[in-house]
Amino acid sequence: MATGNQSIVTEFILAGLTEKPELQLPLFLFLLGVYVVTVIGNLVMITLIALSSHLHTPMYYFLSSLSFIDLCYSTVIISKMLVNFVTEKNAISYPECMTQLYFFIFFIISEGHILAVMAYDRYDAIFKPLLYNVTMSYQVCSWLVVEVYMMGFIGATAHTSCMLRVVFCKDKIINHYFCDLFPLLELSCSSTYINELVLPCLSAFNILAPTLAIFGSYVSVIASILRIHSTEGRSKAFSTCSSRILAVTIFCGSAAFMYLQPSNVSLMEQSKVFSVFYTIIVPVLNPLIYSLRNKDVKVALNKLIEKRLFCFSKDL
Repeated sequence: MATGNQSIVTEFILAGLTEKPELQLPLFLFLLGVYVVTVIGNLVMITLIALSSHLHTPMYYFLSSLSFIDLCYSTVIISKMLVNFVTEKNAISYPECMTQLYFFIFFIISEGHILAVMAYDRYDAIFKPLLYNVTMSYQVCSWLVVEVYMMGFIGATAHTSCMLRVVFCKDKIINHYFCDLFPLLELSCSSTYINELVLPCLSAFNILAPTLAIFGSYVSVIASILRIHSTEGRSKAFSTCSSRILAVTIFCGSAAFMYLQPSNVSLMEQSKVFSVFYTIIVPVLNPLIYSLRNKDVKVALNKLIEKRLFCFSKDL
C-alpha cells in the first residue's frame, strides 16, 4: 500500500517507440501515412457494405463490424502517438491514460472475437450450405455481434477496474507508446495481485479461445479446399484463405506474445515491437486483404464510382 509521504502520480510520460531524435520525423510520416490509409480503407469498407445491397450478407455484416473496430482502436492508439510526435512533452494525464486503456482493451478483445465469428461464418457457409440461411439469419448475426461487443465490455471493465485500484507513485515514465497493462503495472507501488490474477485468466479466454476457434475453422476449410479437383479453383481458394490466415496469425500471435506471458522488464522493448503488429499493422492490413482481394467489393466499388460519376455528369 502507498504510504503517507508518497506522492500520487496524476500524469504519465509515454516513452514512445524510440528515443532517437533522427527517427522521430520518419516515424511520424510513416504513422501518419498508415493512419490515413487505415481510416480511408475502413471507412470505404463500411460505406460500401452499407450502400451495396448485394453485400448485405452475414460475411459482409461481420466485415463491417471488423472495419469499425479497426478504425476505432487504431484511432485510440495512433492519434495520441501523432500528437506526441509534435509536442515537446509526451504527457498523458491519469484520466486520459485510463480512458485510453479502457477503449484499447474493449476494441482489441472485440477484434479477436469478431475474427472468430467470421471464421465460424465461413465454416458454416462451406460445410452447412443448405442450413446457412437459417443458422446465419439476421437475428443470429445481430446477436453474435452484440456478444462480441459484450466480451469487449466485460474484459475492458474488469481490467480497467483492477487498474483503478492500483496506486502509482514510482517513476511516472511509461516504457511504451500507449497506456497498456504490463507497462502500467511496472510503475505500481501497491499490490498488483488481483491484476496479475485477472490478466492471465481473461487473456486466456479472450486470446486462446478465439485463436483455437479461428484456426480450427480454417483447418477444416483448408481440408475442404484440398478436396477440390480443379487446380485453378484450389489455387484461388488457397490464395484467398492464405491472406486471411496471415492477418489472423499476425494479430493472434503478437497478442499472445504480449499477454500470455509473465510481466518481464527485460522483454519490454520486444513487447513494443510485437504490439506494433496488432495496434498499427493489422488495422491497415485488414481492409487491404478484404477489399483488394475480394471480387464482390471491387464490383461494388466500381458500381458506386460509376453511379457518382453519372450523377455528377447529369448535374453538369
